[in-house]
Amino acid sequence: MIDDRAVIAKGAKIASDVVVGPYTIIGEHVEIGEGSWVGPHAVIEGRTKIGKNNQIFQFSSIGAITQDKKYHGEDTYLEIGDDNIFREFCSVQLATKQGGGITKIGNDNLIMNYVHIAHDCIIGDHVVLANNATLAGHVIVEDHVGLGGFTKVAQFRRLGKYCFTIGNADITKDVLPYVIAGGSVDSAKLYGLNLVGLKRNGFTEDAIRALKTAYNIILRKGLKTEQAIAELEIMVTDCAEIQSFIDMLKQSEHGILR
Repeated sequence: MIDDRAVIAKGAKIASDVVVGPYTIIGEHVEIGEGSWVGPHAVIEGRTKIGKNNQIFQFSSIGAITQDKKYHGEDTYLEIGDDNIFREFCSVQLATKQGGGITKIGNDNLIMNYVHIAHDCIIGDHVVLANNATLAGHVIVEDHVGLGGFTKVAQFRRLGKYCFTIGNADITKDVLPYVIAGGSVDSAKLYGLNLVGLKRNGFTEDAIRALKTAYNIILRKGLKTEQAIAELEIMVTDCAEIQSFIDMLKQSEHGILR
């Protein structure tokens, strides 16, 4: 299943049914799980562990050393789960020791053409990163997030579950779960709840109504963060999804996009 023109290091651990296309290069510390497919002209290197049933298209660079100047050759890692798709010219880089030592991507994600995932990023499950989306270092993307094409995310930012960014968005603050965000650096803002995404993922009408109320408490009542959290905590009993709003407000270190 490995093309004769591919270059595979002796130490690489590749499941017996993995397909590897011509001119692909796989390094000695790479592991690739069952059912995966690697197209031609891809480079997979570094201490990279790839799970089952992944697809890596041509000219992708997976597991290269970070572009962070703090990196000086330490052993750091990239871990990729199952059922992910990396389209043409994606780049995913190893971590830094200072950032925790691992870049991690979960399961069932679609990473489109020219996406860049920098060092120490943590990507959840069921995420879609559209063409040319770019994540700086240490970005956390929670489950079911969608980033529009050419979205740029500054380092150390967090994007909450089920949020969505409009194409060409500049994300310089944390993004609440369940919302739509967009705009350039000097005009970035929220555009309400991601109603289409919530409905597609089975959120009930009652849950969506409660999330709308919570959204207004956070953004429309002029409350301080502590006051908004206190009101939201009363609502959690009836709508567990609101806990994600509370967690983001408590954990945010860089401010919330509003």
